[in-house]
Amino acid sequence: MAIEVDARRLWWVGPLTVAASIAAVFAVRVIAFATLELSAEYPPLTPFGLVLFTSVLVSAAVLVFAVVVWKSAAPIRTYRRIALGALVLSCIPDLFLPGTDPGATWTAAIVLMVMHVAAWLPVRFVLTNRALITPA
Repeated sequence: MAIEVDARRLWWVGPLTVAASIAAVFAVRVIAFATLELSAEYPPLTPFGLVLFTSVLVSAAVLVFAVVVWKSAAPIRTYRRIALGALVLSCIPDLFLPGTDPGATWTAAIVLMVMHVAAWLPVRFVLTNRALITPA
């Protein structure tokens, strides 16, 4: 059974997903800085860096979902697979960060990977939420 997605709902579910992802990433940042030894000057962990990368990349994820809705007979299932693959791929560069810059430690790399997961969660559970994007 194909699930019909109301693409017009993406006009508000998309920004909600971006905002929820930014909030989730900042929650990880607060916990990480309260419990771990991290450099506040390390660019990927600065508030500006987090907002910039999260908003741009999650916005791109929303656009990819819009294309999948347009092109796929099973958009939610298809997109969830794409998003999970993108999550896994997004963590690969973090594995090469330690030692490249001051502040680029294994701890920072792991925190960044946790932030990737935090940003992905709203993509998985808000953007593709059937209750939010299917006709009533």
